[in-house]
Amino acid sequence: MKPNDTENQNTTPQAEPAEATAGAPGAAANDAQPQGASDPVAALQAENADLKDKLLRLMADMENLRRRTAREIVDARTYAVTNFARDMLNVADNVRRAIESVPDEARGTAEGAFKGLIEGIDLTERDLLNTLERHGVKKLDPQGQKFDPNVHQAMFEVPNPDVPTGTVVQVVQSGYVIGDRVLRPALVGVAKGGPKAPNGAGPEGADTPSAAS
Repeated sequence: MKPNDTENQNTTPQAEPAEATAGAPGAAANDAQPQGASDPVAALQAENADLKDKLLRLMADMENLRRRTAREIVDARTYAVTNFARDMLNVADNVRRAIESVPDEARGTAEGAFKGLIEGIDLTERDLLNTLERHGVKKLDPQGQKFDPNVHQAMFEVPNPDVPTGTVVQVVQSGYVIGDRVLRPALVGVAKGGPKAPNGAGPEGADTPSAAS
């Protein structure tokens, strides 16, 4: 055996631990890399939850918009004729005054053209009220009803012990409503001095819209 071979045998085993030692930091780094990286499944779940929340909010906003738009369309259809209807109330009042200007006795004995004139005015009033009602305008007739400040305006009080206090005993001017809004309150005289009306009691058929304007 040559002396150089002995030296090579002595030096070769010493290089292996060095290679193993050199490779150790790299292996540790590879092992540490997955631990520090974010979990892709968790990231996708978080993104999905965020998108779902945004979608639910958008759907809620669209539903609110749809309801609000539908309500505005209904209101526009119902109250589009408000100004015109309010102007037509003067016409209805004048027709009613013409009818009331004829005494009951003269009405009962009317003949010929005069009778035809009275009937024509009556027919005109009925047709006018029917036309207004087709467009959502309704006449109020509060005679005998319990006073309701939402649709009635008290002009005076009438001492009357025979009816409950707060009962409408005289209508000075008829009122009108359009939809659930007051177009014009009825001008009335209210009884006082009678028995107290029970709470919540009132004549049947009273018109009491929920909103006044």
